[in-house]
Amino acid sequence: MRRAFFSLGSNLGDRGALLRAGVHAVRDGDDARVSRVYVTEPVGGVAQPDFWNLVVEVATAAPPRELLARAQRAEAEAGRVRDVRWGPRTLDVDVVWIDGYASDDPDLTVPHPRAFARAFVLVPWRELAPDLVSDADVASAGGAVALLGTLDDV
Repeated sequence: MRRAFFSLGSNLGDRGALLRAGVHAVRDGDDARVSRVYVTEPVGGVAQPDFWNLVVEVATAAPPRELLARAQRAEAEAGRVRDVRWGPRTLDVDVVWIDGYASDDPDLTVPHPRAFARAFVLVPWRELAPDLVSDADVASAGGAVALLGTLDDV
């Protein structure tokens, strides 16, 4: 078993319901912990609504490609459409970290290449893994992040 972390975000539709479904999909029966939900500014310059973001930690024996498949399946089940790069979306799911695994494959780059530059990933990730994300990492990341509540509250 090893730890893997997914970052989930939504800014279209019923964001709470989409995030709950996304958590269920990436968990896929594994033990999981879920961060609180944060309201965050969009990244990428496209005018769009704010995101709701969280991080999920799973304890898993699944291989990395299966974790990627879970992320892609969650997005597909949420009706994710990729019209505009960094545009609005029903659900965005990224594999950000897998203990003991690194890859620079374009389909599955782990650690996620932009994770440590984005407060919307680091703040909820730090809740679950302060051994991987430091206060200094969070302080140097870009983007405003505000606590919304737990997934049960939204």
